[in-house]
Amino acid sequence: VQVDLKPPRIVLWSEGLHLSHLLLQFTACAVCSGHSGPVCAVDAMSLSSQLLVASASSDSTVKLWTCSSDTAECLQTVSFGSGFMMDVSLALLPGSRVPVLACGGDDSRVHLYVQLNGQFQRLLTLTGHEDWVRCVEWATKDGELWLASCSQDCLIRVWRLFAKTATESNQQTEAVIKMKENVFQVSGDEFAVTLETVLAGHENRVYGVHWQPPCVKGDLVEQPLKLLSASMDKTMILWGPEEDSGMWVELVRVGEVGGNTLGFYGCQMSPDGFMILAHAFHGALHLWHCDRNQGEWRPSVVISGHFGAVQDLSWDPEGEFIITVGSDQTTRLFTPWTRKGCSEITWHEISRPQIHGYDMQCLTMVGRFQFVSGADEKVLRVFKAPRNFVENFANISCTSVEKLLGCNEIADLPEGASTPALGLSNKAVFQGMNPLNSLTTGEFSPQQDSEDFNSLSEQYKESYFQPLKLIEPPTEDDLLQNTLWPEVQKLYGHGFEMFCLASNSARTVVASACKASKPEHAAILLWSTTSWKQLQSLPCHSLTVTQMAFSPNGHLLLAVSRDRTWSLWRQGNPDSDTEASFSLYANTSKDTAVHTRIIWSCDWSSDSKYFVTSSRDKKVIIWGHRVSGVSVGECEGESVTPCSSVLDVGDSATAVSICPYLCSDQSFLLAVGLENGKIVLYKWRPLEDLSSGSDWSKCGETDTCQSHTLTVKRLHWRPRPGRAGHGGNEERAWVQLASAGADHVVKIFNIKISAL
Repeated sequence: VQVDLKPPRIVLWSEGLHLSHLLLQFTACAVCSGHSGPVCAVDAMSLSSQLLVASASSDSTVKLWTCSSDTAECLQTVSFGSGFMMDVSLALLPGSRVPVLACGGDDSRVHLYVQLNGQFQRLLTLTGHEDWVRCVEWATKDGELWLASCSQDCLIRVWRLFAKTATESNQQTEAVIKMKENVFQVSGDEFAVTLETVLAGHENRVYGVHWQPPCVKGDLVEQPLKLLSASMDKTMILWGPEEDSGMWVELVRVGEVGGNTLGFYGCQMSPDGFMILAHAFHGALHLWHCDRNQGEWRPSVVISGHFGAVQDLSWDPEGEFIITVGSDQTTRLFTPWTRKGCSEITWHEISRPQIHGYDMQCLTMVGRFQFVSGADEKVLRVFKAPRNFVENFANISCTSVEKLLGCNEIADLPEGASTPALGLSNKAVFQGMNPLNSLTTGEFSPQQDSEDFNSLSEQYKESYFQPLKLIEPPTEDDLLQNTLWPEVQKLYGHGFEMFCLASNSARTVVASACKASKPEHAAILLWSTTSWKQLQSLPCHSLTVTQMAFSPNGHLLLAVSRDRTWSLWRQGNPDSDTEASFSLYANTSKDTAVHTRIIWSCDWSSDSKYFVTSSRDKKVIIWGHRVSGVSVGECEGESVTPCSSVLDVGDSATAVSICPYLCSDQSFLLAVGLENGKIVLYKWRPLEDLSSGSDWSKCGETDTCQSHTLTVKRLHWRPRPGRAGHGGNEERAWVQLASAGADHVVKIFNIKISAL
């Protein structure tokens, strides 16, 4: 069951096999619409041929739905006035087929509703919590119902619901101390609810509780009495009764120490009880598994990614990893990894070089282990990989450190980086350095007493970098604290927030542009990567430059803008030793522009003969010297004109990229990303006659399963043939395409050129 907040609705999905990918695929089979506010909780249970669904919403109602294979009908709406129900859970009363609904809300109570004559009626209210009830869940054990509820009062209460027999009802009460029973009747049968236990162990709000799922043993279905809880104190606790006394105790406690996370919002447990999973405020998953031999709980490798729109991405020059930036204020590095004893290659985040205080917007690589990034601030920041990352990357990718660094001495690199409190700059940490000086003054001085260094690091683990020795991707806690890259330079010059970056193939010049509504702010700035000084300002556009790209031969810089035009800048003497200046070589104006809306993206062909532009007007156009066919900028007497017919892609073309390798028929392969999330592949070959549009041929597109669900923000082909992490001669038939989307997702596609 999926909750869709805009508009408020509940979507039911049925499972099926996607034949083309041999993967499980879910298709929407029914939609429940009727809430007027966001839906915050759902639960469902099977009733013969129908599915009973309960949903809680911020419109102060709980709705009950009956759903068949393709239809959904609202059975009942329960209103709570000005109150909110935070969670709902459904079950069947013991020994019957009568549904019972538990609702936990902001009134600090748990309300029990039972279906009588087709309608749910409130029969009991359980009190005891002193703050909002955040989660409720039923479990069935030996003919009884167990209800767990957790609250912002840091406590968990476990209730037991059972059917009272006739003898128990008529029996006189003996002088025995026992918990108070809340009794109610349903169709002549009497049921009682008692408080089984109160679990106190968390130090902050408890947001989630989850029973271990039932497991099949032989012909029986057994429900283990193990309860998992997740709290904002950054811990999960596994609770259960002792075998001898029956008293509920803490069996296992796992969690994160330090860091800047805000705790856990929910949890789940595997059916066998050997894996537990939590999700946190920053969108991260935290997984622990129990070693079946030693019985110890250890953190495990889990998928991770952005929890905001991914704005930009870049491959490293060797094509072995990608770096991405997003509006979640992070920069992340992903690389392929093969799990021990497994042949399948999977991609994982192995470093989080930058955790910022502003939404990230753009980045560009300026070396194998160096990049420049821009955010919603006026400053560009330069980062360089520390020694600990290079060593760990070598271990994970099974490559020698010497091969990765070449002639660079690893001893010259800092060990890692730390961020001072209330600071935005990652400070380098060297071996034998006093971390207190690093975080307060930024000065690096040798530590005379290594014991003092160790004691400081142990005392303030949440603040100081701890070197890692990894053979597998790090956990979320390590990603947050121990995989930062030191910031080596700040670049000042722009007057508004950064928007796009580009670097030339020699990695000697960086071009940057910021948001602009006036021509004086729309100028492109050029920077030297050796001195990090500003080389030049290139004014031409009147609005924000949306993307830039240097030609592969390094002679030209292409820029596209919101003002619906592009500009082409040529370097004066690229072969000279000094920094040659760029001058305007060609551009379109409002009178000569072919695009009628914002130009979002651009890219170059590998031979520097053509460049492509894509726009919000749904058009994709390839430009160059159509008559001579030489590299752009090498024919003085010929202007730059369209070399292709105008390709209408049917939707706003927000990203475009040309594959650096030709197809078998010597045509160019282009990937076009659309506003609706789809990625389309086209072949293009230069023809004399463009009137027929036969120079373009569509050769593939992503289906619903493969596409992004929101706008495609950036596309980049791997700079080398083959698939990252794979080996063998047959790899030259493959290319890889990386895409970044506003749906928080980074996708990497394997494409076999010969099969197109």
